[in-house]
Amino acid sequence: MTNLPVPFRDPAPMLERALQDWGGHADLWVFGYGSLIWRPDFDYAERRAAKVHGWHRALKMWSRVNRGTPQCPGLVFGMLSGGSCRGMVFRVDRRDGRQVMIDLWQREMVTAVYDPRWLSCQTLHGPVRALAFTLSRKSPQHAGELPDHEYRRIFEQACGRFGSTRAYAQTTFDALRKHGIHDRALARLIALTRTEA
Repeated sequence: MTNLPVPFRDPAPMLERALQDWGGHADLWVFGYGSLIWRPDFDYAERRAAKVHGWHRALKMWSRVNRGTPQCPGLVFGMLSGGSCRGMVFRVDRRDGRQVMIDLWQREMVTAVYDPRWLSCQTLHGPVRALAFTLSRKSPQHAGELPDHEYRRIFEQACGRFGSTRAYAQTTFDALRKHGIHDRALARLIALTRTEA
């Protein structure tokens, strides 16, 4: 069994702060921009297409367990500041909100790399305030700007306990297209890895 990495910081107080910010008096909204779109792993009462301004989806977070190894790190999505991001928001009944947040922390905050934030998400039925997992460019897990040949190498080689970086990126790309979302940056990477180096 793969040993989980030591967290960069303690995720417990971050969870408590997020729970306090939510308050539990209304339904919980969660914004998905990567694997949460195609594998939320929680029950929800409603799902809507949504857009967030001031943040964008980027395949720029190192993964040394789920989609890679310490010897051959893979990549997963983070949400970086700047631009905009189309994804999905999920409404969770307030009675289930606390447990869903605990479960999300066990899934997304194992290494406590993400910065959980409450973001304003625009939907066809009006704005909602949703929990999103963002990534700081100062994080040690932020991969920064990678050359094309490095993306090719990672797509060819990186694989972790949940599968390969390539499969993760392709599944996310397919799920976005299914919901009518075109991510040009991701489309370029998918196309790039199908060409010869």
